[in-house]
Amino acid sequence: MTTSNLTVEKMRIKYMIVDSPLGRLLVAGTEKGVCHLSLGDRDAELETALASDYPGSDIQADPTGLSEWVRATLAYLRGEQDSLDLPLDVDATEFQKRVWEQLRAIPPGSTRTYGEIALALGHTPASARAVGRACATNPVSLVIPCHRAVKEDGRLGGYRWGLERKRALLERESAIRQGYLLAPIITGS
Repeated sequence: MTTSNLTVEKMRIKYMIVDSPLGRLLVAGTEKGVCHLSLGDRDAELETALASDYPGSDIQADPTGLSEWVRATLAYLRGEQDSLDLPLDVDATEFQKRVWEQLRAIPPGSTRTYGEIALALGHTPASARAVGRACATNPVSLVIPCHRAVKEDGRLGGYRWGLERKRALLERESAIRQGYLLAPIITGS
């Protein structure tokens, strides 16, 4: 799956994979910023997804070069902060950028339906599927919090890394917003 409808240019990408409260965490970036952030159960799956999103790019593991971005992401996942503000290096259509800006405007721990996001963009609720697609192609989830988008009936809908992780992220953000922390998130493999 590519990250957008745009042609992804070949890039020099470094990445780190570490343990996190939600499984394995891959943070990848260029000299400009984070270009890919993903969660999973196995390193090989995370590496395959990164290579698939950036075909032909020079991708190298770097055990220390992205430490600052990894530390910030882990602090977010541990509930020490309610959002992430990292430099980004992502390619997107104008529509994707607008959807992603709306996602970043949703307060931590809160949700909006895909239709509400479409309305905020000046579209009809019928554009909800296009909003959902823009969420699904987000290569830097957590930084652009697509987990805050839900179905029209308020239920959790698709999330690239599973509904359990989506639920845990929203619960963690809500707890921080209310001034308390939950016990550490535990996921099964």
